[in-house]
Amino acid sequence: MKQVLISTHDITIQASLHDTPTARELWKILPVKGIVHVWGEEIYFMIPLKMDIEPGATQDMEVGTLAYWPTGPALCIFFGPTPVSTGMKPRAYSPVNIIGRTIDSPLPLKSVPDGAKILIKAVKG
Repeated sequence: MKQVLISTHDITIQASLHDTPTARELWKILPVKGIVHVWGEEIYFMIPLKMDIEPGATQDMEVGTLAYWPTGPALCIFFGPTPVSTGMKPRAYSPVNIIGRTIDSPLPLKSVPDGAKILIKAVKG
């Protein structure tokens, strides 16, 4: 299982990537940097990756899910309800490819402001 570090606003969170086409392509372009956009209890940022919707893409997320939004194209990290949630679970704006999940708690991301810099890099080993 491939692992990454997500660093932003003095927070570092470890996450694992699933073995999916989108996750494999993301791994190839690491490290990636971006500017955070906050949408409810989700952060997302544009990345230089063009992928199509995969079978199994969904809007229904769990806390800690990492996903790729083809419309962005953006990497999304969910840690609570979003403006389109119908309950306490995160929900994406439109279907996304699920690519992984956080190993560490994603809840510290609640303090990350819009416009913060973010870096995703591979954990080698």
